[in-house]
Amino acid sequence: MASSLRQEQQRIIAANRQDLEPARAARRDAAFVDRLELNPRRIEAMAAAIEEIVGLEDPVGRVDKMWVRPNGLRVGKQRIPLGVVGFIYESRPNVTSDATALCLKSGNGVLLKGGSDAIRSNRAIFAALRAGLVASSLPAEAVDAVGFLDTTDRDDVRRMLELDEYIDVVIPRGGKGLIDFVSEHSRIPVIKHDEGVCHVVVDGTADAKMVDEIVLNSKTQRPGVCNAAETVLFLRSALEPHADRVLRKLADAGVMLHLCPASLEVAQRAGIDAARFVAADDESYGTEYLRLEIAIRVVDDLNAAIAHIDEFGSRHTEAIVTNDYEASRAFVEWVDSSCVLVNASTRFADGNQLGLGAEIGISTTRMHAYGPMGIEELTTTKFVVFGTGQTRT
Repeated sequence: MASSLRQEQQRIIAANRQDLEPARAARRDAAFVDRLELNPRRIEAMAAAIEEIVGLEDPVGRVDKMWVRPNGLRVGKQRIPLGVVGFIYESRPNVTSDATALCLKSGNGVLLKGGSDAIRSNRAIFAALRAGLVASSLPAEAVDAVGFLDTTDRDDVRRMLELDEYIDVVIPRGGKGLIDFVSEHSRIPVIKHDEGVCHVVVDGTADAKMVDEIVLNSKTQRPGVCNAAETVLFLRSALEPHADRVLRKLADAGVMLHLCPASLEVAQRAGIDAARFVAADDESYGTEYLRLEIAIRVVDDLNAAIAHIDEFGSRHTEAIVTNDYEASRAFVEWVDSSCVLVNASTRFADGNQLGLGAEIGISTTRMHAYGPMGIEELTTTKFVVFGTGQTRT
């Protein structure tokens, strides 16, 4: 599959241009176009991700633990595939190859349904992946374990969600509208990969250089993805040592600031261009901007920051910047999100960056998988029991 992607690079890029033209004509925002666009570098990254998945240990058949009962029974838990995964996703065509490789590696079948905005790109990528599978030594039934729902009709998605006899789990990856639609109509268990309303918390003990680099990287390195920061929470202790400097750096980087009353005063005193900020409201704090915009709020203490995350967050990714060990431990213990970072950018909440090879997405559902889902998270366990003739009395 990796080789075929490289061989079909020009065909894939040509198909991608046909998707980009209507997106640009409709003046879709820059973050959307960035998610949709493919180029030689990104196709090479797709192929390299598949090769990294090849090198990962196969979890299927592994016995995670085993114990012996008083009656001599040996009881174990063995890794097995989930079954058939219905994967529904939106505008990032590279996800087509990641999901295919991950599901195959973990022994699952997959039915792919990409977004209408990327239909031509996804067709070309799927054709390349299938050509690679056909050319491989896999038997025909393994090739047919990967399917592509080639349609832009939402009614077809609705019918797909009724196939509980054939599909074992549905994983939707995209915006709130997609997640709500799938949750409402699916007769199949759903592992949600919801929007990323991600936070960076800054306290007064934090190193200034570290604060600047983490906040800027979390927001501006690639603002159109789900692990980009959407809110910065300054503890009251961080207001004087950090707030005015960080707000200036964000504004200088072209970020529109949605400011609470306290941070609004800081911005005005710091002489930040008034065109770079607006007053925040409750809607500001629950928004996944996916562009160069961010909400800023000053809260009294760490407890207030955690309460804010509980109220407005999406259980995706949260980071704290601090030199206070007790604060870092409390943050890790009490923040109820799928990925929690101490003194690191939210942009590391990614399967590849965390050593999973790639990810099918980031689960925000507290089921067997929570956070980035790699090949192990695409498996479950069954009990295997070895006896020597024992019977129950």
